[in-house]
Amino acid sequence: MADTEHTHQPPPTAEEDSPLPPSPPLASVEVESVAEAEEHRSAVTVVEKEGPLTEPPPEPIALVAVEHVSITVADKEAEGVTESVEKKPESLVSFKEESNKVSDLSDSERKALEDLKHLVQESVKNQSFTTAKTPSDLPEEVSIWGVPLLKDDRSDVILLKFLRAREFNVKEAFAMLKNTILWRKEFNIEELVDENLGDDVEKVVFMDGHDKEGHPVCYNVYGEFQNKELYNKTFGDEEKRNKFLRWRVQFLEKSIRKLDFSPGGINTIFQVSDLKNSPGPGKRELRIATRQALQLLQDNYPEFVAKQVFINVPWWYLAFYTMISPFMTHRTKSKFVFAGPSKTAETLYKYISPEQVPVQYGGLSVDYCECNPEFTFNDPATEIIVKPATKQTVEIIVNEKCSIIWELRVLGWEVTYSAEYVPNTDSGYTVNIQKPRKMTAADEPVVSSSFKIVELGKILLTIDNPTSKKKKLLYRFKDKPYSD
Repeated sequence: MADTEHTHQPPPTAEEDSPLPPSPPLASVEVESVAEAEEHRSAVTVVEKEGPLTEPPPEPIALVAVEHVSITVADKEAEGVTESVEKKPESLVSFKEESNKVSDLSDSERKALEDLKHLVQESVKNQSFTTAKTPSDLPEEVSIWGVPLLKDDRSDVILLKFLRAREFNVKEAFAMLKNTILWRKEFNIEELVDENLGDDVEKVVFMDGHDKEGHPVCYNVYGEFQNKELYNKTFGDEEKRNKFLRWRVQFLEKSIRKLDFSPGGINTIFQVSDLKNSPGPGKRELRIATRQALQLLQDNYPEFVAKQVFINVPWWYLAFYTMISPFMTHRTKSKFVFAGPSKTAETLYKYISPEQVPVQYGGLSVDYCECNPEFTFNDPATEIIVKPATKQTVEIIVNEKCSIIWELRVLGWEVTYSAEYVPNTDSGYTVNIQKPRKMTAADEPVVSSSFKIVELGKILLTIDNPTSKKKKLLYRFKDKPYSD
């Protein structure tokens, strides 16, 4: 079956009243000082041009400049020119999140919010949110996700979540809120947040980076449950399933408390669910755990999904969605995207910048190690399409002594990569930093290198794509002060 990307074609999630998906919804929720980076970036300009390599123009003088040169090679003889395009970040989210500012609400929505606040105020006064058998003489203070209700405008944002989950039906929204508050007390959420539940499933769900709109991104890797030992340790009996459920709630609670509940703040999470090697719907224990988690999350965590992208989607999941989609609301469908294995990186790039996408999904982000401490989320990557039978050269033009550090990758490789340094003077010598090397899909996903510039000139990074398919090149670099 051909890999395709589908928008408005989701399986269900925890926050919606929708049929049961075959895997447990795993959701949840990180930046650094950029003063030094900004100082260097001010001396960097990016220029794209068509045509053969030429000497860099004398003006403007900058510490480092970049030029993209694309040469089409036919039969290794004729040379022509193709177009090189740097893809600009853009938001392609089909679901538009509603404003949480009271001033942006319609009259009916504003009235519903005021009515709900009145009901909450009366319930706090009457202590109807408490589970204690004997009412206290002290006024009850009710908090949820670390936000005291009715204390400031963050409370409005939380109440709007419950209203939107119930289509602004005040009575139903209040009933949902009350049940959630009582459940949180019965489940001992405040104690659970600090409980040590181990790290057995930390590779199953993790946070990594942000999308282009600033939402924290949560990755759910269902294929990890193919490990029989992990599967049995997580779902083997009722006690283990309950522990997993508590871990799941704890993870979500910790993530939610990092969100910004002020009006206009980021208070939802971008979800990515990787279905590669997912155990599927045939596992009884997994179905039980899924049902429990889904019911609990959809009842008590409304409107926390900004977008849900399913990647590496198998054919049976598409068939499953086809059956359940007629029962979903348009609002539910609009939050979801389906992508087959060959569309994973391409789909993620629409919503997440490459430097924020984990390496295993086609990006440059390496988490939980110091593999390349030179680069962080704050160092943007450039995207270039390398057309079939095309040689793409990136020129890093250097006008001062410094050290240049770079990293690059071509999705799927099957290209030849080389790097060289060419001095400006005729008396200088060209240095082969990386001799032409054939890169295959089995090679390391990201190549990193550096070079000290003593004599002014340029570094040429060349990708030769001999295939009949276009390739995506990602690269980024930075300069550091020269030192002997």
